Amino acid sequence: MTTATTATTVTTATTVTTTPVGPTPVSTRPGAPRPLTVRTLPASAPGLISADDAWSRPTHIVQDALALDFFAPDLEGDFDRQPSLRSQLDDPYPFVAKMAQAIIEVVLGQRPAPQLIRHTTPPIYAVLARRALVSSRRQTESVRRAAIVRRVRLCEPADGIIEACAVVVSPGRVRALALRVEGLDGRWIITQLTIG
Repeated sequence: MTTATTATTVTTATTVTTTPVGPTPVSTRPGAPRPLTVRTLPASAPGLISADDAWSRPTHIVQDALALDFFAPDLEGDFDRQPSLRSQLDDPYPFVAKMAQAIIEVVLGQRPAPQLIRHTTPPIYAVLARRALVSSRRQTESVRRAAIVRRVRLCEPADGIIEACAVVVSPGRVRALALRVEGLDGRWIITQLTIG
């Protein structure tokens, strides 16, 4: 027993015809429009449930959630800056001399503060950026002379930690800087700063 199943086809000339389902006959006429077959799709939307049913049903499926344990022991230490040993770091003297000159130039408004963001902690950078903003408002059009580092003294109280002081001559003033520089993530970072 054979049954003939039919489907609705639409041609580009907007005529609707009914043809048996199966291999579509190819027109022998060149340039003839091919008939389009329209088939109904099965319903794919999930069924609707009430809010009470949603909360009362036990869920056995976790929907693409990342399992996190918020009560685990200290995980933040893994993502903090990691201390570096003195043997893993460059010589601190040139770094302190360059940073002392750069800090004074930022304070005088001769250098943009974002140049120091990589070498300072966020609180130190915030202080330097605020002082740069204040000095840029007071800036007068005069001949700018570069700051000159006259003396740098270093002390190493612990491995990978340097306490330094520097004497910097800036236009019309001699300034003293005290810095604490720590080796973090394989480079020197200024963690404490006092400008006199």
